[in-house]
Amino acid sequence: MSGSYNLWTVLLSLAVAGMASYTALSLAGRIYLASSHFARRIWLTGGAVVLGVGVWSMHFVGMLAFKLPIELGYDLSITLWSLVIAIIAGYVALYVATRRVMTWRSLIGGGLVMGAGISGMHYLGMAAMRMAPGIAYDPLLFAGSIAIAIGASLAALWVAHALRQEDQRFLLAKRLAASLVMAFAITGMHYTGMAAAHFPLGSICMAANSDGMAPQTLTFLVAVFTVAIMLATLILSTLESRYSASKRNLTGSLEKLNVVLLRMATTDTLTDLANRTTLVKAIEDAVTLAKRQTHHVAVLFMDLDGFKSINDSLGHAAGDRMLKAFAQRLRETMGDRGTIARIGGDEFVVLIDRLEAAEDAGPYARAIKQAMQRDLLAGDTALRVTPSIGIATYPRDGDSVDSLLSHADLAMYAAKQDGRNTYRFYESTMGENAVRILAIQQALQDALAQNRFTLHFQPKFSGMANHLTGAEALIRWTDPKLGDLQPNDFIPIAEKSGQIIDIGHWVLREVCRYLCAWDAHGRAPLKVAVNLSPVQLRHATVVEQMRTIVDSYGVSPERIMFEITETVAMNDPDLTARIFADFHAQGFEIAIDDFGTGYSSLAYLQQFRVQQLKIDRFFTNGLDAQGDQGKAVVSAIVALAHSLGMQVVAEGVETESQLQVLRTLDCDQVQGFLLERPMTAESFEHFLDRYVSRTAPPGDTPPPAGGEEGFETGQLAPAL
Repeated sequence: MSGSYNLWTVLLSLAVAGMASYTALSLAGRIYLASSHFARRIWLTGGAVVLGVGVWSMHFVGMLAFKLPIELGYDLSITLWSLVIAIIAGYVALYVATRRVMTWRSLIGGGLVMGAGISGMHYLGMAAMRMAPGIAYDPLLFAGSIAIAIGASLAALWVAHALRQEDQRFLLAKRLAASLVMAFAITGMHYTGMAAAHFPLGSICMAANSDGMAPQTLTFLVAVFTVAIMLATLILSTLESRYSASKRNLTGSLEKLNVVLLRMATTDTLTDLANRTTLVKAIEDAVTLAKRQTHHVAVLFMDLDGFKSINDSLGHAAGDRMLKAFAQRLRETMGDRGTIARIGGDEFVVLIDRLEAAEDAGPYARAIKQAMQRDLLAGDTALRVTPSIGIATYPRDGDSVDSLLSHADLAMYAAKQDGRNTYRFYESTMGENAVRILAIQQALQDALAQNRFTLHFQPKFSGMANHLTGAEALIRWTDPKLGDLQPNDFIPIAEKSGQIIDIGHWVLREVCRYLCAWDAHGRAPLKVAVNLSPVQLRHATVVEQMRTIVDSYGVSPERIMFEITETVAMNDPDLTARIFADFHAQGFEIAIDDFGTGYSSLAYLQQFRVQQLKIDRFFTNGLDAQGDQGKAVVSAIVALAHSLGMQVVAEGVETESQLQVLRTLDCDQVQGFLLERPMTAESFEHFLDRYVSRTAPPGDTPPPAGGEEGFETGQLAPAL
């Protein structure tokens, strides 16, 4: 007998095969990503059922597409056994495809078992028709169908294994394409097997009687059962996949967060160096190891010289870039030797272990110092930042983290006091200095809060006519516990701590307050010189702050002259020139103090356009000690200043001979103990009143004390 096929049912079988293939590929990915062995077994078993039912359904839909001129039916028990075989084949296929590693042996073995299972399911399903006489098979086509089944199984296993991971690009498109290929392979095997079947004339279907299933009933059951199972499986697989993806994302986010938190806990976020926590642990470990192996450990504590000035003048962003550049240079210098840490601000620490002797730390400090002699690039800005380095070693200077760090810190302060840009090993006497420094820092804070500073004023006179031309304001401090402290005792400490900014503001406010008080009592207007610290000079808003203070008191800026030492001015001439220009624009005058002790450039002196040069007392004293040679030096300074349109002030005048020489050299102003010592504000007021009454006729208004037309002294006051 010859049969025929219903085209739409054939296409339906192809669709069922494609759906089964896609479900199998999706389940392979789900099984591979199962979070536990139990979950893997559950998905593997369920997947085997779904895949087996899908292949089995395709077979029977294909069978239903086949029509013979006799009534057909199918034996229920044989049909169910064919389904069992399909499920077993599906289990083997998914088990092999979802293994972590699939060898050629496992691929071939799995393909043979799966192919045999699909073939057995097909031919057992054909036997469920119970044809009499039995179905005869063409040997060549029969073998071909089995070969197709095995080949399709091998391809399906390889594709399923390749697409089991769900983090691939274009995964959906790949699975759809693979499903279509697998569907053609499975249906190809089925219809090849059907083509191999020959039904003799006069054959009858024994399963077509009442104890078999009618084709219509089988079609309904297969369609409903298959579609329901595969759809439910796909939905569950998709939901579980999304849940697993969310869980993986959450887990990945938590892992990333843990990495970030660990990094934050152990690393300095700005420079990527170790932080204090990591450094402490490293020192503890190094000391513990050194105790067992009798090695030495060195802690190099360093602070950047003048970094606060950079921060104040260029801004915190530039300061951060400078810190990163310094950290990178430090890494390049140390290589893999030692632990490098930033413990706050501009403070860095290098830990070096396994040293044979404490002195072996010296070459490392020298290497760091040498490396920082080259400019650091912070963005587009090139600056030279040098470190002051203090060194403490185990076991000589301490055997704990706290003792080593604190002693290295003390040694660093000693290096700064020695002129900066150097290194010092810790010495026991440094502790006493540190205690005093700390006491002065705390006392400075109290002095600012409780107004314990005072101002003294030292008059300045015309070099030729003995007129009073102004005064210089000098800060004095007497602490209840520390006693009288000279400016040299506390000004460097205030600069280091940053307290000098507030002290400088206090000085200018006090000067303005006194000027207002003297004006209110009818005294002639006076010009007062105020010393400006290098830290103040490099503060970003120094000019604006000074102008705000004088404006708040109603004092004209022309009555304030700021004195800056030559060394400070020449430290960064370009920056100094810009700041001086800003001061001049606001109406303030500038004097270069201690002239001759630094390394001035005539070009920069001309660019600074200051109003005065103050000759250092060293040259004034040289007028007596060095005779003609000293006179020649001062004469050259006076000539230089006058050629640049500047006045010359000689400070430290203590003898009549010095005064006479300065007069012959045409020095503009003089200042010193011969003329008047610094005096309290009250004494200075009496001094002003005394000279006003001495020089002014009754009823006349005395001339202002701001320049060459100032008060005439009458006679010079003797040195006290």
